[in-house]
Amino acid sequence: MTTSPAKGPHGGLRRLLTLVSLGLLGAALVKELRTPKDRRDWQGHLGVIPYDLRPPTPARVRAAFWNPADPRLFTTRPAGVGWAVNLARLVGRS
Repeated sequence: MTTSPAKGPHGGLRRLLTLVSLGLLGAALVKELRTPKDRRDWQGHLGVIPYDLRPPTPARVRAAFWNPADPRLFTTRPAGVGWAVNLARLVGRS
């Protein structure tokens, strides 16, 4: 009999990370919806955690995941909550 991924050795951690991620997404939505409609831009920070709730564009995806001109390893995700990894920085392209 096989076990489901949620019951494996990391299932509890995976579930916790999923709940934290959904909580942060909900908090970002609440923050934006509490902002006056004419001042909403659907991007910002929850403390130090960035979020961007706009639909992703090819340019923002490229800037997040492959941007040799950006010195940061961790960049804002093109959509969602948290960080992306700048792969150009990771492989040493500059």
